[in-house]
Amino acid sequence: MTDRKAARDVDRAKRRQQQALQRQALVTGDERHLPARDRGPVRRYVRDYVDARRSVGEFMLPVMLLVLALTFVAPRFPAAYTLIFAAVYGLVGLAALDLFLMWRKLKGQLVAKFGAGQIPRGLTMYAVMRAFQMRRTRMPRPQNKRGAYPS
Repeated sequence: MTDRKAARDVDRAKRRQQQALQRQALVTGDERHLPARDRGPVRRYVRDYVDARRSVGEFMLPVMLLVLALTFVAPRFPAAYTLIFAAVYGLVGLAALDLFLMWRKLKGQLVAKFGAGQIPRGLTMYAVMRAFQMRRTRMPRPQNKRGAYPS
């Protein structure tokens, strides 16, 4: 019985150490210890490309918080609901268009650099979800500055 407990404790310690390495890799960008979903040169390229540009999606959370605050004021001004409604759907439409254009350009660059057979499934959602996050909250942390597109 103590052997099982000792084995469980050793396993737990190994898992904690591995998780600490992963957390550190998410901050530093160390490719060896990144989670499987973030590992590889293609995903690194996608991250660097998304991090180099400004996207409409990354501004949606702050804008939505402002919209939420405006909905508390809007009952005093009935016309405000229409403006809020138009602004929210306009922003969502702009974000969708921005992401569509980003993905088309990025996909062309990925095919040119890595070849059509090297692009894994799920990369579209990987890029879209990263583009919707505010730059400061992205994990793995951005390793390049805005405007520094990968070559």
